[in-house]
Amino acid sequence: MAVTGRVVAVVGPTATGKSALAIALARALGGEVVNADSMQLYCGMDIGTAKVGPAERAATPHHLLDIWPVTYPASVAEYQQRARAVIDDLHGRGVVPILVGGSGLYVRAALDRIEFPGTDAGLRTALEAELAAVGSVALHGRLAQRDPAAAAAILPTNGRRIVRALEVVELTGRPFTAALPSYEAVYDVVQIGLDLDDATLDQRVGQRVERMFAAGLIDEVRALITAGLQDGRTSSRALGYQQVLAMLAGSLTQADAVAATALATRRFVRRQRSWFRRDPRIHWLDAGAADLVSHATAVASAEN
Repeated sequence: MAVTGRVVAVVGPTATGKSALAIALARALGGEVVNADSMQLYCGMDIGTAKVGPAERAATPHHLLDIWPVTYPASVAEYQQRARAVIDDLHGRGVVPILVGGSGLYVRAALDRIEFPGTDAGLRTALEAELAAVGSVALHGRLAQRDPAAAAAILPTNGRRIVRALEVVELTGRPFTAALPSYEAVYDVVQIGLDLDDATLDQRVGQRVERMFAAGLIDEVRALITAGLQDGRTSSRALGYQQVLAMLAGSLTQADAVAATALATRRFVRRQRSWFRRDPRIHWLDAGAADLVSHATAVASAEN
């Protein structure tokens, strides 16, 4: 069938080759790429997020990269509005949106019928003060008691998301995960999931982290410090950036920062897999298959 009017999403864990497949699908289907990686939304966070370079963007248009300064606190509700505006514009031009990213909540925000609860400034301030006083791990423990499913999906180091989850629990009296209804898309969507066996993916993660440090991640972080990275409630906690900031502060050696980044990324990969595997709509493919592009193109073009 023709894919006009459809959204094709490429999802799955980090280091499975989602960006490369998204570009290949965009070329095959007459599409443009829409970012759904929460950290690639930030200007200047290029090496540590494996953001596609200028040449790839020139060849295949990409949307929703570099839209926020590093000091901006991420908002999935704002992202939802922006992503849907881009998708609707592409559809209006007869272009296929290829949504790509490993940030599960952002993918669902773009595609599914989800309304995000409001905020309460006083409650948010109190929770953030508590976060500063006792740390993210302690708050994560409370979240695990109040909403085990949310705690399982949020890293214990991600203080911003822990605070938001607790805020929703307090405001609504329901689990944070209750804000995510059953899987109901607002578009004609085909989701393609990429994955690999644990050993291969762990090796890829290690190689990816080594490449990032060799490519200048430390210098990138130094430059972003002048742009306010340390004050960024979201950006400063990104994988790799958090570890390099600790290294520059003297609490980690470079070797320790590399090892800690790889370990944290491998843990994140397990959480990503757990999140996406719960979605029954995803068509899972072997990221290492020789015929990946042709297989993915056939899946993206098939009748739903």
